Amino acid sequence: MKRIRKTEIPQAVIELGNRIKDIIKEKNLMPKNVAYDAGLDVENLRKYIKGIQEMKITTMLKIASALEVEPSELIKDLKIDFEK
Repeated sequence: MKRIRKTEIPQAVIELGNRIKDIIKEKNLMPKNVAYDAGLDVENLRKYIKGIQEMKITTMLKIASALEVEPSELIKDLKIDFEK
């Protein structure tokens, strides 16, 4: 059964997932290896990449480390709406 979200997914979460996906492609990495290196379950990484699950800052730092990029590379130019 598909889970229905009570709140809308913030655009920044979707953009962050797209950024992670792009870096994985650019570096020719396997998502399962990135998940392993970050200490994450592959399914959770998939949810982050698809932008359907928000991540904690510590998780973002682990993913950045696994991708061998600075955390600022993941969040640069994200459009964050602080009004919500």
